[in-house]
Amino acid sequence: MSEEFHRIRRLPPYVFAEVNAAKAKARAAAEDIIDLGMGNPDSPTPPHIVAKLVETVQDPRSHRYSTSKGIPGLRRAQAAYYERRFGVKLDPETEVIATLGSKEGLANLAAAITSPGDTILVPNPSYPIHQFGFIIAGASVRSIPAHPGEDMLRAIDSAVRHSVPKPTALIVNFPSNPTAYMADLDFYKELVALARKTEIFIISDLAYSEIYFDGNPPPSVLQVPGAKDITIEFTSMSKTYSMPGWRMGFGVGNPRLIKALTRMKSYLDYGAFTPIQVAATAALNGPQDCVEEMRTLYRERRDILIKGLHSAGWDVPSPNGSMFAWAPIPPRFAHLGSLEFSKLLMEKAKVAVAPGIGFGEHGDGHVRIALVENAHRLRQAIRNIRGFLTTDNAAPAEDDLETK
Repeated sequence: MSEEFHRIRRLPPYVFAEVNAAKAKARAAAEDIIDLGMGNPDSPTPPHIVAKLVETVQDPRSHRYSTSKGIPGLRRAQAAYYERRFGVKLDPETEVIATLGSKEGLANLAAAITSPGDTILVPNPSYPIHQFGFIIAGASVRSIPAHPGEDMLRAIDSAVRHSVPKPTALIVNFPSNPTAYMADLDFYKELVALARKTEIFIISDLAYSEIYFDGNPPPSVLQVPGAKDITIEFTSMSKTYSMPGWRMGFGVGNPRLIKALTRMKSYLDYGAFTPIQVAATAALNGPQDCVEEMRTLYRERRDILIKGLHSAGWDVPSPNGSMFAWAPIPPRFAHLGSLEFSKLLMEKAKVAVAPGIGFGEHGDGHVRIALVENAHRLRQAIRNIRGFLTTDNAAPAEDDLETK
């Protein structure tokens, strides 16, 4: 009876738990920790969305069970969003499902379509649920490059030819969490052609569709003709409308995959609280100024962070999308790895970040920095980091240790 349960044994210790424990310990000691670790939006939900929730919750009829696939008005609103944003027509009845955030949708889809021993292709590094949703469901995961381009396409082609059994699905996520990589429509055209040729499903995580800064808005895979034959795409209202705690997202696309997810969810939940779904409908159908305001806020924070880190001697690429900066560990600290560097940064600079190893082994040379604090706190974080990088209290480099 002392052995760990089978599915739990397949899950490694949660890397972020170690950082969170160090953060909690520091705060218990009254230390002021600037938390740039979790991608947890700090802005309030726009007032008109909250007002619709309050209005709806006054009706006792809205307190009853809802429906797991989402109320009809909400599914129609999501279909309308796809048509005006991407030019993609969706049938709200068969090609749209509401989920409890994109994370729940991804996990339940994995349970619905996966048989033990299936092979799934997942970028590395990638958001943890992309691989662990399938690992929990009994699949084996094969890593592919995270950057959209020829290397990823070649890796997919090679995996299809050499994996036993042949992969059944692949994950893509652009704008990406954690890397902030962006994909264009030309890449998606090549991806869809390859997936159709090799008969594998595409599972697209488009949670950051509206968080972009420079250039064209991120496209949807479903804009490619024929993509709907093999693709399901997940979106989220968490970042677009600053609604993370509301837990509202969507899956759209291939009717067969939507049907499988719908059937799985029908056994597991009754959907989000109806007033939340009504308020989410109001968000999608209502004025979109708040989305542009959210985008502007993240752009301003990005510019403050990147400029400040550069001035502190930390060369971090400026992200074109998502709410994250994917920061290479400064060369002097590279030997520490991302977890130890994250703990050192918290100890010395009082800034919490997410270690890249938590997103896959190929993320270990980076940390993820979230744009979830206001400008004042970001500038304070930059001052702390500059002090850490320019004083002698930093850990010595590996070659320094060897000479002692």
